[in-house]
Amino acid sequence: MSHPLNFAVFGHPIAHSLSPQIHQAFARQFGIALEYRAIDAAPEEFADAVKRFFDGEDSRGANVTLPHKSAAFALADERTQAATRAGTANVLTHLANGRLSAHNTDGAALVRDLTDRHDLDLRGHDALLLGAGGAARAVAWSLFEAGVQTLTIVNRSPEAADSLADAIGEPARVHTRYWEDLANIGSFDLIVNATSAGTLGQSLSLPFTLLGSRATCYDLGYGKSAFGFVAWARAAGARYAYDGLGMLVEQAADTFELWHGKRPDSEPVYQALRAQSS
Repeated sequence: MSHPLNFAVFGHPIAHSLSPQIHQAFARQFGIALEYRAIDAAPEEFADAVKRFFDGEDSRGANVTLPHKSAAFALADERTQAATRAGTANVLTHLANGRLSAHNTDGAALVRDLTDRHDLDLRGHDALLLGAGGAARAVAWSLFEAGVQTLTIVNRSPEAADSLADAIGEPARVHTRYWEDLANIGSFDLIVNATSAGTLGQSLSLPFTLLGSRATCYDLGYGKSAFGFVAWARAAGARYAYDGLGMLVEQAADTFELWHGKRPDSEPVYQALRAQSS
């Protein structure tokens, strides 16, 4: 008798993760039996934990979340363009030759959530990206390729923002500003929070002047980690304020298709999770 294939998500902490629930919901759409578990690994234990997992005969793939995305990228033997651009990976796949492949689905998932689920045409938007870490690097490329008119990157460490802008290499459309100048850089149609402040329980002190008259605000986190930024956006008068639950579901759908060769219907899963969290 064949055993269900094994999948996992690695993080620290990880008990809050919705990924096991999402992947099981996708699997039920196709009658696929699988095991998907959350594995809590401290940074110093991550590499060994990944090796132990993939040493299992039926282990096929793993998602990776904070704080391990850079380490996952470094562990891989092969890397997709999306992962290489970001310098991080949220997906590790065990290849037939025993090697590990790294991929990053974050940027594509953000754009699909905004454009398909929320009907936002990104073309012509002036976008502000808060943060320049791994999450920001993944979504910056996707926002640029989706056609935003300008992309302004602001990070507390300006060197990281400059490095990201230089990597994209389009100074007419992508540039950086200093965090301390946020009150004086004008307003934006789209503001994306890719900082780790919410996850770390920290508050962001942002001026209301950042919002244009019909601005959309989006936090890459979901649940409690996004609460502060979404509350700020609503108080500031944003037309729309979204957390990253839809992005989470979409990146899981991309990963599921990568592993199983079948594209799941993400909308009923998203709606069920949204109802569950309300």
